[in-house]
Amino acid sequence: MMRVISLLWTSLVENILVILFVFLLRTRGENPALSAYIPGEIIIGGLFPIHQKSSGDRAICGEINLDRGVQRAEAMLFTIDEINKNPKILPKIKLGAKIYDTCARGTYALERSLEFIRGSFTSIDSSDFFCDDGTKARANSTFENVAGVIGGSYSSVSIQVANLLRLFKLPQISYASTSADLSDKARYDYFSRTVPPDNFQAKAIVDIVEYFNWTYVSTVASEGDYGQSGIDDFKEKAVARNICIAESIKILSNSNPSTFDDAITKLLAKENAKIVVLFLRIEDATQLLDAARRSGVGSRFVWIASDAWGTQEKPVLLNAGVAKGALTIELQSTFIPAFHDYFMSLTPQNNVRNPWFREFWETAHNCSFKLGPKEPSDKARCTGNEQLSPVTFKQETKVQFIYDAVYAMALAIDAMHNASCKTEELCDDMRQVNGMILRDFILNTTFDDGYGARVKFDKKGDAMGRYNIMNFQWNETSRSYQYAVVGSWTDSLTIDTDKIVWAGQNREVPSSRCSRPCEFNEFKFVGKDGDTCCWACIKCQEWEYLKDEFTCEDCGVAMWPNADKRGCHRLPEQHINLVSVYALVPVILSCLGLIVTCIVIATFLKHNDTPVVMASGRELSYMLLGGCVLCYLVTFVLIARPSPITCAIQRAGIGLGFSVIYSSLLTKTNRISRIFDSARRSARRPPFISPKSQIVITLVLISIQVLFSIVWLVLERPGTRLYTPKNKRNEVILKCKTDDISFLVSLLYNIILIIVCTLYAIKTRKIPENFNESKFIGFAMYTTCIIWLAFVPIYFGTLNSFEVQITTLCISISLSATVALVCLFTPKMYIIVFQPEKNVRRLTMNSASYKKPVTNSSSVLATNNHDSYTDERIKLNVNYDEKHGVRTVPVPVSKTNGDQDSLHSL
Repeated sequence: MMRVISLLWTSLVENILVILFVFLLRTRGENPALSAYIPGEIIIGGLFPIHQKSSGDRAICGEINLDRGVQRAEAMLFTIDEINKNPKILPKIKLGAKIYDTCARGTYALERSLEFIRGSFTSIDSSDFFCDDGTKARANSTFENVAGVIGGSYSSVSIQVANLLRLFKLPQISYASTSADLSDKARYDYFSRTVPPDNFQAKAIVDIVEYFNWTYVSTVASEGDYGQSGIDDFKEKAVARNICIAESIKILSNSNPSTFDDAITKLLAKENAKIVVLFLRIEDATQLLDAARRSGVGSRFVWIASDAWGTQEKPVLLNAGVAKGALTIELQSTFIPAFHDYFMSLTPQNNVRNPWFREFWETAHNCSFKLGPKEPSDKARCTGNEQLSPVTFKQETKVQFIYDAVYAMALAIDAMHNASCKTEELCDDMRQVNGMILRDFILNTTFDDGYGARVKFDKKGDAMGRYNIMNFQWNETSRSYQYAVVGSWTDSLTIDTDKIVWAGQNREVPSSRCSRPCEFNEFKFVGKDGDTCCWACIKCQEWEYLKDEFTCEDCGVAMWPNADKRGCHRLPEQHINLVSVYALVPVILSCLGLIVTCIVIATFLKHNDTPVVMASGRELSYMLLGGCVLCYLVTFVLIARPSPITCAIQRAGIGLGFSVIYSSLLTKTNRISRIFDSARRSARRPPFISPKSQIVITLVLISIQVLFSIVWLVLERPGTRLYTPKNKRNEVILKCKTDDISFLVSLLYNIILIIVCTLYAIKTRKIPENFNESKFIGFAMYTTCIIWLAFVPIYFGTLNSFEVQITTLCISISLSATVALVCLFTPKMYIIVFQPEKNVRRLTMNSASYKKPVTNSSSVLATNNHDSYTDERIKLNVNYDEKHGVRTVPVPVSKTNGDQDSLHSL
């Protein structure tokens, strides 16, 4: 709603202005303002500050402006002449020019601009006409139609003129107005310029500051459109590039010397900010340097100044000591030799089209064409034969931009003429130039001016930015201070640091930053005051990457920061190396164990029917040896790369191997214990002592472990996981998907078997020597307990070293199997291999005494095996020993139907 109201208000104001200007045009009569004029079929207007702005209220114009006035106007006239001589541009059409003085005032420029729009009105009063012969009437005076306007110079003048010209759709091209406000096409849609706007030089200054890595700078700007918009644009771009503003000072238009002294005091208060960016009018820049000189700052600051300072001598004339080392921006322009020759050839006699040239001549040569009583006595009479010299004439830097502006207008008119007319002559469609169409042709105009510049307009009507970077330095050759070109800027910065001489004749780039730059692995910590210009650098954790300059963030599990800390990468998954010592040692032990176990199995199979093998309980012995083989084979699964299959085998294999060994041992020790306990009470044969019964009991005990393993695999599906050891975030270990506590719980059943076996081994330790296999079982159980008591703390104490942990587990499993293998089978293997003469029944059933408390009972023990042999009954006759108070139990042997397993097998 507000936008609609704004548009309606703007339209109303524009209509009122049109009516007002029509009224002014009608009341002005036929007295045109003074102008420089070139007749032509198509006229181009011009606005130049021929005279300076007067400081008085009554006087409209001040003194003649030698550089910015007459020289600029002559530059336009020179370009018009050159175009008219060019057969490629409007070959049969002559361009004309009408140039007015603005006196550097917006209101005066508006009044002169009314002359350009007279031709836009065709309704002329009849009193303006007269008849020669009564048959034909013609206007007494006609107003030439102006196709477009070149100017103005100051941004304040161009803004006011553009507001007027847009009402009558009259295109305008400025050669010097740089205000960023003029880029607003909603307000200044008929305005274009051959100079870049101020935001371009703001960008150039930001590029300079960034190039030298200055991150902490102060700014000083003049009040008004030029200074304030320029510095605001600089701040916006600086903040986007992490350049902090230490102090920002605004110089008001009515400032006095004390204002500038206060500004220097504020700048000095920021000790670390040695760079000061200036967007100041030339007068303000001069007074600021004056204040710096009065304060005795010496070479404390490095000034980075906009084009208002540029290469002007006024600011540095008395302040070279504080200005040395300054970098200034100057619009890049090229000396035009043809214009130099043209202007040097001008005299009051041959330059009658410029009404202000005689005044220029008088001022330049300090003479007068009309000496009178009011003229100073030191003035001579001008003869017109005086010669211009480098003192009185130096080509102004805006000449090339005027040259480009006139050419852009002429080329646009030529393109429009080619599109509208079928012949090279001026057609009716071009007699009244359509400003809207011409504006579009201007925006699409692109050309090389022949002096190193490419003229092109963007969609806002702005030209490409091109600047020279100047350095105010001491020249040893000339023994004076001067501006030296040290770089340029056209969309990007090009600078030669070797040419720069900083303050104090120093070649080292000065530093301007509040805090040191943080390292690649550090982030900026800003204090509670929120001043982002000053910070403390804090190092990121090893596992963190630099998310932004103020934040470090954890890479996450199995991730690690890159070398530059700007991102993360996935860590390689570690598992035990098969060729490392951690794998080779347990593999060698397992291989040796498998070889020995296979030898024992082969030996037992070969001597399967001998008394020693039969006496050892063949069925349980083979099961025990099978358990040993399983334990040795588990090592290869443990060191293999974890996968769902290997993890499942690990869970089931370890428990299964142990349960086979210790279930067999528990069955053996339980059988021996039950037989001798029964012998003490009666001669009745204990139940479930046959080989088949022993096998069934063992399988039942093993099945419990198998059941536990199946339930565990169902409840917690086998798989892999990535594990990061404590304080070792840079390592990722591929492990099975189960924790160490769960693994220990899974062995709880086997631990119970070991404990029960050990208790039975202790219980049967005093049986007769003929039945001393229980002693070997006892040795095996004691040793196994020691191994597992040592294994648990080592295993859980090496959680941060998976290689040591896996190696410990493998060795512990292999040692457990080896203990059972050595303690139980070494005596038997010794007899079978080295003392085969003892492998007979006579030696396996030696008599022995078994002392026990006095009892009246006797025992008969029977043992059966799975062979086809009949029962062997062993009777123990109990005799009373009067001396010791105990009964002696002889062990006679009776045999029926072949060899049987003796009681020694128990």
